Formats: sequence, C-alpha cells, structure tokens
Amino acid sequence: MPGAVEGPSWKQAEDIGDIYDFRDVLGTGAFSEVILAEDKRTQKLVAIKCIAKKALEGKEGSMQNEIAVLHKIKHPNIVALDDIYESGGHLYLIMQLVSGGELFDRIVEKGFYTERDASRLIFQVLDAVKYLHDLGIVHRDLKPENLLYYSLDEDSKIMISDFGLSKMEDPGSVLSTACGTPGYVAPEVLAQKPYSKAVDCWSIGVIAYILLCGYPPFYDENDAKLFEQILKAEYEFDSPYWDDISDSAKDFIRHLMEKDPEKRFTCEQALQHPWIAGDTALDKNIHQSVSEQIKKNFAKSKWKQAFNATAVVRHMRKLQLGTSQEGQGQSASHGELLAPAAGGPVASCCCRDCCVEPGPELSPTLAPQL
Repeated sequence: MPGAVEGPSWKQAEDIGDIYDFRDVLGTGAFSEVILAEDKRTQKLVAIKCIAKKALEGKEGSMQNEIAVLHKIKHPNIVALDDIYESGGHLYLIMQLVSGGELFDRIVEKGFYTERDASRLIFQVLDAVKYLHDLGIVHRDLKPENLLYYSLDEDSKIMISDFGLSKMEDPGSVLSTACGTPGYVAPEVLAQKPYSKAVDCWSIGVIAYILLCGYPPFYDENDAKLFEQILKAEYEFDSPYWDDISDSAKDFIRHLMEKDPEKRFTCEQALQHPWIAGDTALDKNIHQSVSEQIKKNFAKSKWKQAFNATAVVRHMRKLQLGTSQEGQGQSASHGELLAPAAGGPVASCCCRDCCVEPGPELSPTLAPQL
C-alpha cells in the first residue's frame, strides 16, 4: 500500500514571468485560465493553471480539495502537479503537460486495433486507480475524455487527468454527493445511496465496454430514462458488434458493471482477471467496427472540451521537426508554431477541469425516485 508522497512546495514569486515564458492560452474556465508555458531555466513545456484569488472567493473549498488530492499523488499514469506559485493576486498550478492527444482520436487514427490493445489500456487505468484507492482517493469522474496520451509516440502510456471532482475518503464520513458524468455514474450514486471507491470500478467497466465496441452501454436522450437503465444495470452485448469479442472480455466487464457494489470487482480483483493478467484478450483486428462506432456515437463536438489544445501538438511537432532536420538549416525558429498534420492527434492540457467547468454534478432531483 503506497504512502502519501511529499507534494510540491508552495512558493512565492514576485513575477511568474521571470520563471516561465507564457505562450498560448489553452483554455479558460469559470475562475481560471490555462496557459502553455516554457520553463526558462530548463526549456520544459508545462501547462499552468492560473487562478485569480479574487475569483475563488466562496469556492475555496473546491480548489483546496483539488490541490490536496494532487499534492498527495505521484504515479506514472496520473498527470502530475509539479509546483505551486503564489504571485500577486494569483495562484499558479504548474502541471505536467501531456501532448499525445485524446483516447478516441488515437483509436480512430489506428489502422490496427485489438482487444489486447484495449486490455493494455485498461490495465494502466486500473493500476493508477488502485493507487488512488490505496491512498483513500476516489476520482468520481472517470471517463474516456479524461484519459490522455502522454506523448505522440506509438507506444505512449495513457494518463488520467481531471481531479476536479475527486475526493479523499474521510474515515468518519461517507460519500453521498451525486456527482459525475451521466452515462458513467454507478447505480448507487443515482440511487442517492452512500457510495465508495466502487463507483470508479463501475466507470472503468463502462470505459472497457466502449473500448471494445465504440458505443456506450447506456444511452438515452432523456436523462430520466438513461438513469433508469443505469439503476437497473441494463446493458447488452449486441450482435454483430460483440460477435468477435471474447467471452473473457465480456466476463471482465460483467464483474465491473455489477449493480451491487459489494459484489463488484475491486481494482485489485480486476487486475487479476485473465483478460488483464492472462492471455485471453484476442489479437483480432476490430478497428473498423470500433472506429466507425466511435465516430458515430462520440462526435468530436461531444467528446472534446472547448479549448484550443492544438497549440500543444504544434509545439511538439515543431520540436520533432527541429530534431529530424538538424544540420539541414530547416528547423523552425524557437517561437514558431507549426500546424499539426492533417488528421493528427489533438493534445490536451494536463487537467481538463481547468479549461471548462468540471464534469456536471448530477442534481439529486434528476435521479428517479426509488
């Protein structure tokens, strides 16, 4: 069981501009702005969440919770908080920059995609979430949009982001706030019952389902009907989309998308399932079917947040071009931005909640009364 790590220190700076070269605005939120910046000393690119202290008045608790969670964690598959600066009327959270793009983008772009690929992705998510759970942290908003690739490399690792709704468990209290994103929330949350870490395991099951077919297990334009499906844990492995998917994969999903949280697999149990730990995940190419369904069911306008994240990829491609053409006199100047290649992955900033409002909290009044 991991212990809490020593978090980044809280530093004072007369002028943050003396330390970082601010480049592009990645997005703006209710009380923050996220900037792509470069450390003047190391030339490392980072994403800086700039928070006006005045705008935080009355919302300090939410920000303190996010910082407290980020302070505590250090895992290779979780976006890191590197530093915290206070300067004038602002707080600056220096976040690790992830530049590999969105999960769905990368799957759609692939020419070859298998169950084994999905299994490797889910393994990384399970390992990271188990780490969080061992520290007493519940993420509460796991979904594909919050899974980002670390780099543009073909074998890049996946990263979990957005801790705006995460919560550290208090031994003397229970979690009961109805929050999360419709379609990914566990039945017990909608039923307005006290809940636990098991809600994250349910969400991982939903993500695994989508990764294998390209569409969500629960869907309805009407929220009340959507919630009713989830409350009953009603989902199918529809033909023909699941015909070529292994029984082992379906068994894995059933154990995570188990209505009763007491019977639901924990992360530790899921990591031991043959579909993750063994060799039951098939190597058959399912790319065409899955990518077609992703494009149909998760239009970019739906799965992307509204911020200009293309600037990250532009910088990455500029740096790659400069390296590959070194000595040929063709590398881009340091401050120049190159447009990403057509169809290339769009990178995202480190913490998605910083650019727009965090995932919607589910009003208890929306949940069907039991």
